[in-house]
Amino acid sequence: QAKECNGVKVPIDTSKPNPNEVEFDNLYLDMNGIIHPCTHPEDKPAPKNEDEMMVAIFEYIDRIFNIVRPRRLLYMAIDGVAPRAKMNQQRSRRFRASKEGMEAAEEKQKIRQEILAKGGFLPPEEVKERFDSNCITPGTEFMDNLAKCLRYYIADRLNSDPGWKNLTVILSDASAPGEGEHKIMDYIRRQRAQPNHDPNTHHCLCGADADLIMLGLATHEPNFTIIREEFKPNKPKPCALCNQMGHEVKDCQGLPREKQGKHDQFADTLPISEQEFIFIRLCVLREYLERELTMASLPFTFDFERSVDDWVFMCFFVGNDFLPHLPSLEIREGAIDRLVNIYKNVVHKTGGYLTESGFVNLQRVQMIMLAVGEVEDSIFKKRKDDDDNFKRRQKEKRKRLKRDQPAFIPGGQFSPQALGNRSSPQAVSNPRQAAFEMRMHDRQNSTTSASPNTSLTPDGSPSLGGGIKRKSEESDSEPEPEDNIRLWETGWKQRYYKNKFDVDASDEKFRRKVVQSYVEGLCWVLRYYYQGCASWNWYYPFHYAPFASDFEGIADMPSDFEKGSKPFKPLEQLMGVFPAASGNFLPPTWRKLMTDPESSIIDFYPEDFAIDLNGKKYAWQGVALLPFVDERRLRAALEEVYPDLTPEESRRNSLGGDVLFVGKHHPLCDFIVEQYKTKNTEPVDIPPELCHGIQGKLTLNDNAVLPDQVVESPVPMLRDLTQNSAVSISFKDPQFAEDFVFKATVLPGAKKPAPVLKPGDWEKTNNDGRPWRPQLGFNRDRKPVHLDQSAFRTLGHTMPRDRGMPGMYPNAVPLGAYGSPYARPLMGGQQQIPKLLSNLRPQESWRGPTPLFQQTPQRTAGAAPLLAWNRMLQSPNQFQPAQYQGLGPMGYPQRPEDRMDRGRQVGKQGPAWCSPP
Repeated sequence: QAKECNGVKVPIDTSKPNPNEVEFDNLYLDMNGIIHPCTHPEDKPAPKNEDEMMVAIFEYIDRIFNIVRPRRLLYMAIDGVAPRAKMNQQRSRRFRASKEGMEAAEEKQKIRQEILAKGGFLPPEEVKERFDSNCITPGTEFMDNLAKCLRYYIADRLNSDPGWKNLTVILSDASAPGEGEHKIMDYIRRQRAQPNHDPNTHHCLCGADADLIMLGLATHEPNFTIIREEFKPNKPKPCALCNQMGHEVKDCQGLPREKQGKHDQFADTLPISEQEFIFIRLCVLREYLERELTMASLPFTFDFERSVDDWVFMCFFVGNDFLPHLPSLEIREGAIDRLVNIYKNVVHKTGGYLTESGFVNLQRVQMIMLAVGEVEDSIFKKRKDDDDNFKRRQKEKRKRLKRDQPAFIPGGQFSPQALGNRSSPQAVSNPRQAAFEMRMHDRQNSTTSASPNTSLTPDGSPSLGGGIKRKSEESDSEPEPEDNIRLWETGWKQRYYKNKFDVDASDEKFRRKVVQSYVEGLCWVLRYYYQGCASWNWYYPFHYAPFASDFEGIADMPSDFEKGSKPFKPLEQLMGVFPAASGNFLPPTWRKLMTDPESSIIDFYPEDFAIDLNGKKYAWQGVALLPFVDERRLRAALEEVYPDLTPEESRRNSLGGDVLFVGKHHPLCDFIVEQYKTKNTEPVDIPPELCHGIQGKLTLNDNAVLPDQVVESPVPMLRDLTQNSAVSISFKDPQFAEDFVFKATVLPGAKKPAPVLKPGDWEKTNNDGRPWRPQLGFNRDRKPVHLDQSAFRTLGHTMPRDRGMPGMYPNAVPLGAYGSPYARPLMGGQQQIPKLLSNLRPQESWRGPTPLFQQTPQRTAGAAPLLAWNRMLQSPNQFQPAQYQGLGPMGYPQRPEDRMDRGRQVGKQGPAWCSPP
């Protein structure tokens, strides 16, 4: 974190050693995982405008960069036009987002009117345009502006940040086709195939998608780490109506807001917690997988790398972005473990592995799937039993809570307060009126409970007309969605195909068509992960998956894809994935095709659509039943409106490429500048010795960032770069023949990381009775600082408890402690307090520069203690215990102001000394 000193943020010097005790070479950012939380955050106020969003994105990238500190490459990848297989999921998400946004706005307005009609209090409604997150799609003006802002950001950091000094930066914006994470994987694959690639490169990929774990394993790189936000469930969110915490919109009562602080000074502040990050170390996951997948007595040679590829392939059955998961395989029911056990039992018969470098052996996959099919019936029955048991436990819990809750809880100023509430209790006002209201409330409750079947008229008297039927106590509080399939009862397959596909299960030809499409999908997905996009046009043409027991006779099914397919153009993709409500991001005549009843493609844009819960509980888990887009009809309709595009819209509709940036200190900088001086229009190869072994083609860029030219800021609140020394140029990955196969193996010369797991780590219970503690951090020899009980007692005696600082032991040297400026001379035979850091790990166990906390403390004469804010102030003089430099001429402690003055005099020769906060 950047520290604050006197209200000013002190920038972090990222050129210093990484505080996580590991050095990364390459950092890859899957930018869509950064853009979404910065533009419409869930746990803090949303940015007011687009400029604030851009600044939030810059700050997020800085935060990740400060943690990772890459030394060779920073690769930023924004989602471009996706393959057709992914567009179905994008279409479903965007239609849902639009529908849910409109429903939420209507519900909010309805509840608002009800509360105001009852006399409730609500703050005035903000006239604010709702941010449509659908604009985070290639081809929109928002994404075009984001690319400009990131070009400015990169140039600024290359000019000013020492940690970026020798860094190569590649920006792949939304105009370059492909999903962000797959553009990153394609780059890694192509660089691995080069002779100059360093096989021990340490990669770090930032993103929250679970498929990044699979993609990282698929590279077979020994040093691959994923950094992601730590997920903290149930974060408090303010009510969208009254902006108060503790309830949702549907539960809002319209009560007046309580005073926040003595003078209501905290009225507009939300309890924002700083986002924390975690590292996923794939080398540790590989150790677990090696333990899990190693098999003895195989009829063929065991190859761990091939078994990892099979494990990645089997995970696709549980669900991915391109195919619906099989009905019998739910990840929360332990489907991955079930698949691994079946795999280990069947692999002896298969005679080899399921996959090789991204290509599937369907005959062997069929044996695995039919083995899953044999236990499908028992899986469905167990699922039903587990579900019934869960409902029974929930019902008993509700009964217990209802029985134990008090008959009456006072409200308002007499309502119970949580223990530990720091706000001071408010003075009681008008207690007589409050007591009267409580008595009336209690009387009304007792009247109602006396005759529960008697309804009351508006004046409070019992109604003579029939009573209101009481809800049975046994009934569930929430209505259950009707399940017509009943997978736990005989005849489930017939009911499934009749309900989901509207065909009879006896229609063997149709079932085979569904299975063939699914098998094609499995082959396409694995190829996509290991070799790149096999076809831009292929997609799975159904909303539901077949059963595992249907995978008979798949060995002879074709799994080849058409060659030479091309991606959609950005505006064409927008027409394929946007609902009519988001048509404002499209040109007017294109937008009309979505809304005009006479449009030839109006059926692609239904105003409402069904969501099939498909056995799930919540709508977001269900299947959106949208019509699939027919590519030929779409293109035919767009041919008529293509001439209406403006030059700016035509530019946004074109496919672009990657841009490479370097600063003036980078060895490649002069080479690129020379290309611009000679105006060489031909692509040139990057000299790998100038760029950490990175290879590819460079071509001149029309909108290049050039040295000594002003880089204009696209964000008004940020300054222009008038003294720019960075340079940019178009970059293209190394090209290979279309039938080239990237080998999924560990490269020669790659060093296997030291094992992290110990025998006791395999089983949490098998640790000789000691609590199970996994290794934390990247350095296995790291010994955390430890104080024994006597040291804590010493601190307790030495440090006064009334120092007015937060925490028991504030971040300052205690009075009288060894090394303190206020220390008194030691008497004869008196023992010094031992150094608190004496049992840190030995110097030799750290590869690289010595961490700050392990360096020998150095003092300037009379300077303040060596704390975080003045570590920079150090002199060559080693502190000697006998010198007592904190003492005055007569052996007495100096006045604080004297010491401050002397500290400043010494500090004049070095960097400016800032006083501790």
